[in-house]
Amino acid sequence: MKVNRSVTLLSCLLLLCLFAQAQKQKDNTVLKDEAIADIQNKYDDYKKIALQIWDYAEVGYKEVKSSALHQKTLTDAGFSVKAGIADMPTAFVATYGSGSPVIAILAEYDALPGLSQQAFPEKITAGKDAGHGCGHHLFGTASVAAGIEIKKLMEEKKLSGTIRVYGCPAEEGGSGKVYLVRAGLFTDVDIVIHWHPGAENGVTMTSALANTSAKFRFHGISAHAAAAPDKGRSALDAVESMDYMVNMMREHVPQETRIHYVITNGGKAPNVVPDFAEVYYYVRHPNRDMVKSIFERVVKAANGAALGTGTTMDYEIIGGTHDLLLNRTLAEVMQKDLEKVGGVTYTNEEFEFGKKIQSTFTVKPPAIETAATIKPIKVEEDAGGGSTDVGDVSYAAPTVGLRAATWIPGTPAHSWQAVACGGTEIGTKGMMVAAKTMALTAIDVFTSPSLIEKAKEEFKKDKGDYQYKALLGDRKPALNYRD
Repeated sequence: MKVNRSVTLLSCLLLLCLFAQAQKQKDNTVLKDEAIADIQNKYDDYKKIALQIWDYAEVGYKEVKSSALHQKTLTDAGFSVKAGIADMPTAFVATYGSGSPVIAILAEYDALPGLSQQAFPEKITAGKDAGHGCGHHLFGTASVAAGIEIKKLMEEKKLSGTIRVYGCPAEEGGSGKVYLVRAGLFTDVDIVIHWHPGAENGVTMTSALANTSAKFRFHGISAHAAAAPDKGRSALDAVESMDYMVNMMREHVPQETRIHYVITNGGKAPNVVPDFAEVYYYVRHPNRDMVKSIFERVVKAANGAALGTGTTMDYEIIGGTHDLLLNRTLAEVMQKDLEKVGGVTYTNEEFEFGKKIQSTFTVKPPAIETAATIKPIKVEEDAGGGSTDVGDVSYAAPTVGLRAATWIPGTPAHSWQAVACGGTEIGTKGMMVAAKTMALTAIDVFTSPSLIEKAKEEFKKDKGDYQYKALLGDRKPALNYRD
């Protein structure tokens, strides 16, 4: 019987390919198991770092001690750290390795003003001006942990390329990453990995709202409010007039729009006509062009308020972020890694802590046990309710992220309950889920050039011909926006 030699050769090549693929999967499994074990072995070290930053509770662009602690941790681990990048004193980039691929991991560490809270399940302030209501003390620490683990594998010659950890300040309104993107610090990056604290475990397949924020400042004339009111021109009247007009405008904007404001300065004494007042606005929408359009209408309302009250007005753009460009190719890989790592389980004491936290909610929460589960991957049609400067990064390179249960299920972000959970091992256990998952996804990327190419193809297709331009314009970082 004759044998077709070409068919035999093809069969042999196919078997060799299948063998090589199986061997690669086996090698990756070994690397991943090693990474999970290494990170877990350093649990106490990373917990200590996270809780120290939780205690610092430094707001945007003021994260001097928090940034320094992350930098020292990375330097001690063998990274080369460059600080003060893109005109931001608390920003840094830590690098190890050389050549391609270049994989970036994002780290955050800013707290929120007005959320002082102790690590108790009752509302008890800690006597501070701020608190980690969005869990960025966990965010930054998990990212540092993942970066250090990848560096270790590189040092052992098990991976090759470049790993970078980007220290990103002032995510909460300061748009820190926008300045990093604008400075071209992601131009040679192949893939970006990030995460965010949350109340459940899942890969991020929900976009974000584009956002522009600004402080509107009105200048009037002071006078005695009783003896000479006619001689005064109230800057506070202008702020209230602007707010009234913008609130009426809510009926006449797309329903996905979100507009928020706080009066940051309304005068000092009732019997003095305020000659200065300030209001801080956010304008959000899933579409960046719609944000620009709605913001222009808000500016017109401010101009009208000044005209009607005999005051003058100027405004300062504080921040501006893009929507989040999702990458399904990378998300499917990260989903498998998250499922391998698994969710969070609590001790009896942590469970009781969680029940007390949940008793303070106004809406019935999910079962606490859901923290141990992983959400199936699913593309969400809406853009969610928040904004992130990771959106701008996602227009610079293919980006993938996850959420990990660092808070008791049902806990809203930016709440005292989130601050409380973040100050306990409820938070640090979720942090470790994120650190392990990001390390595993980085291993997948480093060992698969085809994965990088496929992710880049999807990125180019989704971005289209859009030429990135920062929504905050060419202003320098608003280093004192929290003052």
